[in-house]
Amino acid sequence: MSEVSDIIARVKVLREIEEISAETLAKELEFDTEEYQKWESGEKDFPIGALVEIAARFEVDLTELITGTVSKLRTYCLTRAGKAPEASRRSMYTYWNLAYNFHKKKAEPFIVEATADTENKPISLNTHPGQEFDYCLEGRLFVSIGGHEMELGPGDCVYYDSQEPHGMKAVGGERARFLAFVF
Repeated sequence: MSEVSDIIARVKVLREIEEISAETLAKELEFDTEEYQKWESGEKDFPIGALVEIAARFEVDLTELITGTVSKLRTYCLTRAGKAPEASRRSMYTYWNLAYNFHKKKAEPFIVEATADTENKPISLNTHPGQEFDYCLEGRLFVSIGGHEMELGPGDCVYYDSQEPHGMKAVGGERARFLAFVF
C-alpha cells in the first residue's frame, strides 16, 4: 500500500506544480473522471497504461513516477533475464519493466504474467490513450478488446487502440506470460 500511496502523492505533486485539478487532468487524458478519482484516492489502483499516459503528460519517465527514481541511461538499457524490476499494478497481473532505466522512452515494454487463478475471475477491463502490442510467450491468454474476444497462444500477438476497453486473463489452468508494449 505504501508504493500505491507514494505513486498517488507523486501524481498529485505533478498536478499541483502545473496547477491543474484532478478533473482537468482526467478530461485532458480522456479518462473517466469518476474512475480517475478512485485512482487518485487510492480506492482503486492506477492501471499501468494510465500511469504511462500521466508520465508522458508531465514529461517524466514512468520509472520516476512509479519509483521516485530518475532514469539515467540514454544510449541503451540492458536488462538481464530475471533482473527486470517488478512494477505490479493489479492483483491479477505481475509486470516487469524491461527498459526501466532508459531516459525518455517512446514506449514502455513489459513482461506481464497472468496467474492461472485468473481463469475463473471476470476480466477487468481498462482503457488508456495510446496503443498497445501484446505478444504471447507461454500459456493461453484470453483477450477482450472493444467487445471482440480471442485466445492467444505462444507466438500469437495483437496490436490495438488502447482507448478501447481491454483486458486479458490466463486460461487452460496455467499462467500466461506475454510481452506488452504500451505506446
